[in-house]
Amino acid sequence: MNSASGLPRTIRRVSSLLGGIALLAACTGPVVVGIPLPSPSPESTEIACPAPGVAITAGEVEAAMGLRALGILLTNCGTGDYTAHGYPVVRVLDADRRPLDVVVGDGSAPVSAPDSYDVPPQPVTVKPGEQVTARVLWRNTVLDSTVPATNGHYLEIAPAAGEPAQVVAPQGGIDLGTTGRLAVNAWAVRP
Repeated sequence: MNSASGLPRTIRRVSSLLGGIALLAACTGPVVVGIPLPSPSPESTEIACPAPGVAITAGEVEAAMGLRALGILLTNCGTGDYTAHGYPVVRVLDADRRPLDVVVGDGSAPVSAPDSYDVPPQPVTVKPGEQVTARVLWRNTVLDSTVPATNGHYLEIAPAAGEPAQVVAPQGGIDLGTTGRLAVNAWAVRP
C-alpha cells in the first residue's frame, strides 16, 4: 500500500522538477551541450555604417498585375549631414552576385505611367538618423517565349554615381520576365 500511495507523491515531485527545468530553460535560452557559446562583444551590438555614412535597405516587393514596386530607404547612419543627389544607381545581380543585362531608366516611364513618385530630382540633405526613399519598378512580363526569363536575386545600389554601392536582397527577388528593364525614382522625402 505504501508503494501505491507513494506513486502520486513521486509523480508530483517529478512534475514539479520538470516544470522548474522547463521554466529555467525558457528564461536562459538555448543550451548547447559541449559547445561553448560566444560571449557578445561590444561591437556586435552596433550596426556598421558603410561609407559614405549611409545605409541602404530594401522593403518588401509589392506586386500587382505584373507591375512590381520595391521601396528602398537611405538612412544617414553617419555623424554629419549627407546630401542625396538625384537617382540611386542600381544594378541587378544574379544568385552569384554577377551583373545581369538589365537597362535601368530614371523615373517611372521606362516601366509604368508617371505617378506621385516622379518628382524632379533635387538635392535632399539628410541629417544623422534621418531617411529618404526611392522606388524601383519593373514588370514581370514575358515578351518573347524563346528568351529565358531574367530573375535577379540582389540589387547593387549606390546612393549616387561615383559613390560606394551596397548590396540588398529583396525578398522574392527581381522577376523581370523578358523585359530586361527596370525604373528608379529619385531620392525624396515622402510622408
